[in-house]
This record gives sequence, C-alpha cells and structure tokens, in this order.
Amino acid sequence: MKIALIIENSQAAKSSVVEDALRSVAEPMGHAVHHYGMYTPDDAASLTYVMNGLLAGILLNSRAADFVVTGCGTGMGSMLACNAMPGVFCGLVIDPTDAFLFSQINDGNCMSMPYAKGFGWAAELNLQDCYRKIFENEGGAGYPKERAHLMAANRTKLKDLKAASTHDMLTVLKSVDQDLLKAAVAGERFAEYFYANSQDEGISAYLRELTGVSEPALS
Repeated sequence: MKIALIIENSQAAKSSVVEDALRSVAEPMGHAVHHYGMYTPDDAASLTYVMNGLLAGILLNSRAADFVVTGCGTGMGSMLACNAMPGVFCGLVIDPTDAFLFSQINDGNCMSMPYAKGFGWAAELNLQDCYRKIFENEGGAGYPKERAHLMAANRTKLKDLKAASTHDMLTVLKSVDQDLLKAAVAGERFAEYFYANSQDEGISAYLRELTGVSEPALS
C-alpha cells in the first residue's frame, strides 16, 4: 500500500513526530510512506487544511496513493476538506478505537487527526496505536461481525451517493481556484512522488501543464 502523509502549516513543527510514528508502524507491515509535506514551519510551500483536502483528492483519484494520513489542529478542518473531494472518504481519528471502527465499519481511504487538541505527553504513542489499528487488519471486515453485510451495503450506497453529488477529479481541478491548486501541489517532493505513482494520465497531464513540469524523456 502507498500511504501519503500530508501536514498543514499550523502543525508543521510536529511533522517529524508524525512521520516517525507513521513509518515505525507502516513500513514493517510492508507499506510505503510518501511524505508530501509540510516538513518544517519554514517550508516555502505552505499547506492549509483546505489544500490538504485538494491534495488528498488528487492523490487518491489518480491512485498515486492508496491511503492518505492528514490532520490539522483539531483534525476537523482537514476532514471536511478531504470529504469535499470525489472518491475520498475521510474519518476523524482521535484514539485507537476510532481508528479500528473507522477501518472495520467505514473502510475509508483517508484519516484526519488532531495534532494540537489533546496532543500532549506520549502523543506519539497514541499516533502509533492509531496507525496500527488502521493498517493491521483488512478494512471493511465489520464490527460487530454479524452486521458486516449491512455495513458493506451502506458503504456501497455512500459511494454511489458521493459519485452522484460530486464531479470527477479532473473537472474539480479545472474548476477550482488555480492559484490554490498550484499552491497545493507546490511541495518540494510532490513531483518526485506523484508523477512516478499516478495512474491517471488526465490528472497528471493537467498538473504538468499547470505547473510547467515536463514529462521525462524516453530512453
């Protein structure tokens, strides 16, 4: 699984703490972690929670990432922005029980966490426990198990509802404020990670044209 990490500007000082906790859990399970920034509060490319959502939408709809880990001060802003995107199903995860139930019941592809509210002593242990509960079990198995089939049916209905109420991602990219979009993909490692992993030529081509990134020459 390709896991994308996105940190917004108000919590950029905690970037290394969050990244270390995520890698310590995900990489031993065989998952790849791609950190799209922010890396420090002084980064030239600054991400707001609104940009977090836009970036999550790009990564998941292009299949450059299979799962997105993000957040903000409370986790709520990033969750709302992510859920505004087509094909993104983001849960607010505060503790390991949230993580387990979100994975088993909702089987989402994005989680948002609070990195200011309640982020105190041993916060990195809570991060690790949450990531473990998200990634250690197959998503969508259901809890309680006897309701698994009903939960699966509801997930399908939710996906259909979202598909009916949102545009496709390429239309979103063409419709949003283009300066906002440029800022969302301005991270120093975006091009390195995204273009190597994107499986949607339309999204990739549009972002290349927008940002002036040329395609690699054929050998």
